[in-house]
Amino acid sequence: MQVVYEDNHIIIVAKESGEIVQGDKTGDRPLSELVKDYLKEKYQKPGNVFLGVVHRLDRPVSGLVVFARTSKALSRLNRMFAEGEVHKTYWAIVKDAPREAEGTLTHWLVRNEQQNKSYAYATEKPRSKKAILHYRVIGHSDRYSLLEVRLLTGRHHQIRCQLAAMGCPIRGDLKYGAPRSNPDGSISLLSRRVEFTHPVSGQTICVEAPLPADPLWLRVKS
Repeated sequence: MQVVYEDNHIIIVAKESGEIVQGDKTGDRPLSELVKDYLKEKYQKPGNVFLGVVHRLDRPVSGLVVFARTSKALSRLNRMFAEGEVHKTYWAIVKDAPREAEGTLTHWLVRNEQQNKSYAYATEKPRSKKAILHYRVIGHSDRYSLLEVRLLTGRHHQIRCQLAAMGCPIRGDLKYGAPRSNPDGSISLLSRRVEFTHPVSGQTICVEAPLPADPLWLRVKS
């Protein structure tokens, strides 16, 4: 965990792949508790530390996670995320190159709870949700392409599912068709940038996550 932005109302951290944002059935210590520990120690706070979770990243994904430090910021950030006022940009290393260097993908996703997986369809299906993202190729190596992805909707496993449906599964993502896993269990998807209007001060906040340690990120970056 690395703190990339902090003020009285919000804190933004770069999570590593493998970390969970909130507690789950694994019982592993979540990122939210690590951030609370950091705040408690830094500010020598007695008792409980308030921290609001406003969004999540899948466990194998790395990059930026925004937390609220006050109830005022939490309620406003929840509304902003729900209404699409928080702009998130992702980077993904994918197998092969898409046919078009830039484009918009529209699918209808059906989530399978038992498999913890979403399936993409070209037409609307029962219980499906419309999913839209925009991508462009920003780098490549001999075997991989680096895509910048901007989400226009927020669906379960949306980027993983839609890129796989395009024929470009994310490196290491066995669940969505990658031929092999990454050595560290990650998938090569990074929550790279987040931009929004501060929920209290009104200032524009724009921060970027550092690249993961895997040297392939530098090789595919133009």
